Amino acid sequence: MTSPRETVPLTDAGESLRVRDLPKVSLHDHLEGGLRESTILEVGQTLGLALPAGDVESLSDWFLGVAHSGSLVTFLESFWMSDAIMQTADVLSRVACEYVLDLAFDGVIYGEVRWAPENKLTKGLTLDEAVEAVQSGLETGQAMAAKRGHRIVVRQILTAMRNGTNSVEVARLAVRWRVRGVVGFDIAGPESGFPPSLHREAFDLLAGELFPVTVHAGEADGVDSIRSAIVDGRACRIGHGVRIAEDIKGTELGPVARWVRDRGLILETSPTSNLQTGAVTSAGGSLNDHPFDRLYRLGFAVTINTDNRLISQTTLSHEIALMCAAFGYGPADLERFQLNALSGAFVDAEERAELEADIRHGHAAGTWGTRRRPDRAAY
Repeated sequence: MTSPRETVPLTDAGESLRVRDLPKVSLHDHLEGGLRESTILEVGQTLGLALPAGDVESLSDWFLGVAHSGSLVTFLESFWMSDAIMQTADVLSRVACEYVLDLAFDGVIYGEVRWAPENKLTKGLTLDEAVEAVQSGLETGQAMAAKRGHRIVVRQILTAMRNGTNSVEVARLAVRWRVRGVVGFDIAGPESGFPPSLHREAFDLLAGELFPVTVHAGEADGVDSIRSAIVDGRACRIGHGVRIAEDIKGTELGPVARWVRDRGLILETSPTSNLQTGAVTSAGGSLNDHPFDRLYRLGFAVTINTDNRLISQTTLSHEIALMCAAFGYGPADLERFQLNALSGAFVDAEERAELEADIRHGHAAGTWGTRRRPDRAAY
């Protein structure tokens, strides 16, 4: 089996476009869903975990089987392996470092990685020690990528579980670490039955601290969940948000859809994941069924993301290439998607300007597929 995590198809209206060569921004990707299979096997076997497979290829196939369940709840259950091994500082740092190197290999120049520190405490780590370990790994990975000629910045978004009771504590943790690497707060987990309104105290705290928020909404629940993310969560971005399409009839936008579009609220769509979890259609559906293109044509600030690269067996380049194949996007569209993502990134104006220059330069005419990328082994 050849995984899209290894090989990215060449696409774009018949051109031999290597999407991996283009500078990209990753906004919605979970650390727990981005581990290397080899790391799970090595650490899991050391811990004596009953893993569902004993080699990389078989484990990849197992994850794909889970991914195609058509259920967000089943999809999330596969995180048990990641959480089981990510309980010590050394493993957290290793996973974070490898995460950065994998994104660098894929041509990402800026990323925000979300993860749930409250699920990493079974071996005695404190919340702050867990965040410290991840930050150390991110910094090591960035330094290693720089030595190999690729400048990349990856920062943390701390996630609270929407079906838990620790959101205020995680919000305070995020604010404490804003001076070193933490740029946002998120809630994730089972969406239906656990609206953002249940975490209003945490969101009030963050609003008082002027701290950025992105909220999973419109994935396994509908328009009301997106509305709650906006009203109760004061969300700067919407995680997935694909079910905003339920508030659109033809070209007529309902009140929530109009609010999202007219204010340029970023939608962090993850095409393959959205199909696999049933956010768009049942498992096995086509990307042509994804509302991404419709939203794009109506003026929504859409972005392309991976969600969980390990579970979906994908990369950001692969997701972009798939959308090109589905909807015939060309260079100008791909540049717009990256500029959309950058506009929603939790960075200051100066850094945004620098990254925008890098994106525009990388997408300029004549640069498509011309940059030489290092061998995979270098990462």
